[in-house]
This record gives sequence, C-alpha cells and structure tokens, in this order.
Amino acid sequence: MAGRAAPPHAALACCHGLRRLCSQAMDSSDIARSFQPYLLPGERIRWSGRPKQGLVFGPRDTLLVPFSLMWGGFAIFWNAMVWFGPFAGPRGPDIFFRLWGLPFLVIGLYLIVGRFFHDAWLRKGRRYAVTDQRVLFLQGAKFTALDIDRLPRLEMTEHRDGTGTIDLGIDRGLFAQANGFDWWLPAAGRGDRLFRIPDPRGVYRLLRSPPRS
Repeated sequence: MAGRAAPPHAALACCHGLRRLCSQAMDSSDIARSFQPYLLPGERIRWSGRPKQGLVFGPRDTLLVPFSLMWGGFAIFWNAMVWFGPFAGPRGPDIFFRLWGLPFLVIGLYLIVGRFFHDAWLRKGRRYAVTDQRVLFLQGAKFTALDIDRLPRLEMTEHRDGTGTIDLGIDRGLFAQANGFDWWLPAAGRGDRLFRIPDPRGVYRLLRSPPRS
C-alpha cells in the first residue's frame, strides 16, 4: 500500500523550519568569524550568538508603559495648549512657556515609542561568544572578555519567549538597577551578561562545565 503524501501545509512548515535552521547556522558562523581576531593562541569557540532581534516587550513594561503614557500625554496636552490651543493667540503665553514644554514632549515621545527602537538598535550590534577559556562580548568596536574560571557570578533567568539572560558580573541589587537606565533600556545595562540569548540552558551548561585541559 503506497504511503500518503504529506499535506501541503506540513511540507511548507518543514521548509520554513529548515530555512530558519540554515539561517541561524549561517548567522552563528558569521558571529564566530567576527571574534577570530580576538582569540588567544589555541583558544576555540564553543558557542556564539546574539540577543533576540527586533522589538522586545518585557514584564517591566506593564508598569513603564502606563507611566510613559501619562507623562507623554501631559506633555502633548501642555504643548498643544500653548502652541495651538486657546492660549496660543497674540496675547497668549510668552515664548518661555512655549519652549518650556518641548523637552518634556521629546522625553515623553522617547519613553512611549523611541526607547523600544533604541533598545532594538543596541541589541542589533551586539555579539557574544563562549570559548573554552573566556566569555567574549563585542559591541561595535568595543571588545570585552571575562575569564570563565574567575566569573564572580553565574545566574540564569529564562523569559517567556524562550530566550534567557545569563548574568556573569557582581549583583548590584534591585535598587541600583531602578536608579539607572536599565529599567527603561534593558540592552543598555551591564556589559557582563549574555542578554536574551537563544538556548540559555545550553549556554549555561557550557559555562558550568568548561572543558578540562
């Protein structure tokens, strides 16, 4: 009895899956090549990758988005009133009050929309690699390396989208993060972490069990 042909949608899904795997393999190969000038004699790369690409919404945005909408909404209302509203006539507010609201408008628009594109732009230029000796970071022309044997911290956090973040530096605590810009722009945080990488468990296992010489 002849076997039945696979449904068209199944074949299409298989083609998409193979194409995605090939794209990921090529991307990983390109990233690994970008680290070649920074390798030590005899050092070899065990994994290479980069953060999740595109716009990313995190759990903190459930608090930050309403706040940014309130800030931006008030800034838009203020500027609309002093520039185009009933107070914008010849006898309206002087130029000081009109210019006063413009910085708040720019900040509000950045918090509402701009920060997401800024965060995506930072992640686009970031690359990571784990070798048999070090963890390597490359952001544009800035290169950083940490010895695996001297990592002060190794802590993994998994996200709902399947990516994960592996922290390798000293824990600064929640208060220090809240007072920095990490909350609004996560990709601009510390440079001693593997931020939103695919297969975080596999990379975590690599770091937990480096090859023995």
